[in-house]
Amino acid sequence: MMDVADIRSYCLAKPGTSDDMPFDDTVIVARVLGKIFAFLPLDTIPTVIALKCDPERAVELRERYDAVRPGFHLNKKHWNSITCDGSVPVHMLRELIDHSYDLVAKGLSKRQRDELAELSERESG
Repeated sequence: MMDVADIRSYCLAKPGTSDDMPFDDTVIVARVLGKIFAFLPLDTIPTVIALKCDPERAVELRERYDAVRPGFHLNKKHWNSITCDGSVPVHMLRELIDHSYDLVAKGLSKRQRDELAELSERESG
């Protein structure tokens, strides 16, 4: 099971990422080159994370896991809230974080995507 620290570390290990608390002192957001790909409230037990998701996959995940629900206070078509209670395996949670990061990265401008590609090459090389 992943907790807030594990999730935050996993998100920040990705190229071009940062985090901040733009709304209040209870929600961390993870960003790729300034665009949000994860919301991580600090005041929920168990931990909950909101991630962007392909709409068809979002529906499939909600049907498969009770811990996956439409994004709370977000566009419910494109965001899921996932309760980290152990019912969604860690490997799947990591995959969903990767999926959210990738979706947001694809929506960046060409200049930003080029910048991200350079960052990725530097970090892997």
